Amino acid sequence: MDLELIGPHPFDQDKQGRQQVRVGTLFLGHKVLYTLPPGVHAWQRSAFIESLNSKRAKAGAGPLSLEEEEKVCRDSVDLIFDPGQVLIRPNPARMDLAFAADELLQQLISKRRIIFLSVSDRRVREAIKRRGECWRLSAIPTTKEEKARLILSSKVAIAELPIYYYNRLTGTRWLTCQEFANLGGLDDAALAAQLQEIGNYSIRRTQAGRPELDFFAVDLRHCGPALFAGIDFGKLPAAELRAKYDGIKTHFISAVHEAFRRDDGANESWCNRMIATLFLDGNETQTDHILSGLSPEFYLRVEWLPGGRFEEGEFLLDPLFEEAALHPEDQALQKLFDPRAKGIIFNLIREYGDLEYINLGRLPESLSKNRPQNVGRRGVYLAELRSRGERTPIKRFMRLLKWDVWEHLDEGKDLLASIEESDDYTDYWLDRRLGCLQLGMNLLSRVVMRRLTETYRGRAAGFCGRTIRTTYFERDYLEGVATDKVPMEKLVRPEYALKLAGLLGRAAASSMIVGRALSGRPVFDDGDEVVREGEDGLPTEILVGDHSGAFGEYQLPMDAFVEHYARPVNTRAKLLTNGHAFARAYLSGLHQRFAHIQDDYRKRRRAFDTLFKHCKYDTGGSFGFRWENVLRRLDQTDVDRLVEAIHSRIWT
Repeated sequence: MDLELIGPHPFDQDKQGRQQVRVGTLFLGHKVLYTLPPGVHAWQRSAFIESLNSKRAKAGAGPLSLEEEEKVCRDSVDLIFDPGQVLIRPNPARMDLAFAADELLQQLISKRRIIFLSVSDRRVREAIKRRGECWRLSAIPTTKEEKARLILSSKVAIAELPIYYYNRLTGTRWLTCQEFANLGGLDDAALAAQLQEIGNYSIRRTQAGRPELDFFAVDLRHCGPALFAGIDFGKLPAAELRAKYDGIKTHFISAVHEAFRRDDGANESWCNRMIATLFLDGNETQTDHILSGLSPEFYLRVEWLPGGRFEEGEFLLDPLFEEAALHPEDQALQKLFDPRAKGIIFNLIREYGDLEYINLGRLPESLSKNRPQNVGRRGVYLAELRSRGERTPIKRFMRLLKWDVWEHLDEGKDLLASIEESDDYTDYWLDRRLGCLQLGMNLLSRVVMRRLTETYRGRAAGFCGRTIRTTYFERDYLEGVATDKVPMEKLVRPEYALKLAGLLGRAAASSMIVGRALSGRPVFDDGDEVVREGEDGLPTEILVGDHSGAFGEYQLPMDAFVEHYARPVNTRAKLLTNGHAFARAYLSGLHQRFAHIQDDYRKRRRAFDTLFKHCKYDTGGSFGFRWENVLRRLDQTDVDRLVEAIHSRIWT
């Protein structure tokens, strides 16, 4: 039986180009989508039951019993219509209803336009995750531009000024510290009206039981509705009104961390917390690990991709793969679809066997704040999968080879030359990794090289449509926080900062020795180094997730790098309780680690010197030549003088 539509299509527009309807209810037992206004779900349920009873009366049957009416309501699903999207608001205790509604809606609307709300509810997330459909929650913004648009479009008014940020899921309006501080510029009458509105609505509740108005990022022990209680602001004399406002403002400012006092879309911490507050349920304790227990730097950055789901042990590809193949002209669909996803997923199935689910995502933006953007491939993926019978999921991290067959074809090379150069670069990548391990870099112990096939669609017209091989490297997902993204609240703790400083210094020594650099610029403390913490919450080690840039600079003397390797102290100086102690611990760790590696080389010189003798030797920059130069530089460096030079560039 096909889905019956009663009312306008969810995407129909009026003569002014506005959506005709914003709310609908899907009645599963009758396979009916009811969209007639007014846009209130309770009214639509009541109206649909009346229409059923009217039909029954015409057929000579009696009205539905109370139990039958309750079943009609119980087996219905709430929908919200946005431009180009249908949002399912699931009952977390009855996800089977939400999925049944999803299947029916796909008779009317493409699957890619059907999204699930209530992402903050663990039951919803887990149910969708088990279907391999985390991408159905991808309405969470991932890029800076999308986040900025959502925040900007969420500003609303109640009766006075549009100073609130609105959460469409819960109905709560959020007031920020800056917006409240800006009220001081109003005249007395406008200020009194605005304060009265804040006081009135901050004590009211929505139908879902949430506050009508709440205060963004505050410590409620110091700021909240109680500050407005019992005050009739409209009756206060001007001087008393201003004094009362100034007092509340002081409480508001003191209750908000410095990072959240200004509405600043360029402030990543403010932006991500506001996105979480607007898009989720406003429960700030849930915002660190929103979907898969990922580290905070991945939070709200992953684009989950269509893949497929397992039924009775069989893997069923998502129908969007076929839809994307049939409609190459649909740019929005092509953006959602990733042609490499199938190959990556198939490799994971081959590797892990009997799986319950796989969710694959990609990172559309670099997590590095300052790294230069190089030419070549940027393809970074995250996968979460679980084997049947296993309690914990497996997380895998994948990165495409930067220079592969595709890139060499784009350069104008023929297919054979492109394959050969890709193989050479793969060996170069692996040799650099081994060199880094030999020189003391704390890398993950295991990385696997994998390949997938894809259809070439690049700049070389003569090869378009050809099937080529693509190489990528896969490793465990590295739990922890990137060193350059350690939260401010941890850095202000002296015991945490000192531990971190010593570990940073040790990691810096290895990075300097192997000459990590991209586009001629040293690379360190810029996203690849990850802090691991012990049970006491203090740093225990720094692991390097990716050795990108290693042996990039192999000729300049070490003192050419000192400015950059003073940055880990200088960039944190204003956040530290004791900058001098941090600098000393950092330099001490660097000195000890550098001296240890240097001594190790001098004791086992022959083992180091001959490690890559089998490699091609070319003074134009082969790895064998780079290795030789790096070892010579290590041997000739005066570590005491080097550390003193770095010290001279530290501001604190």
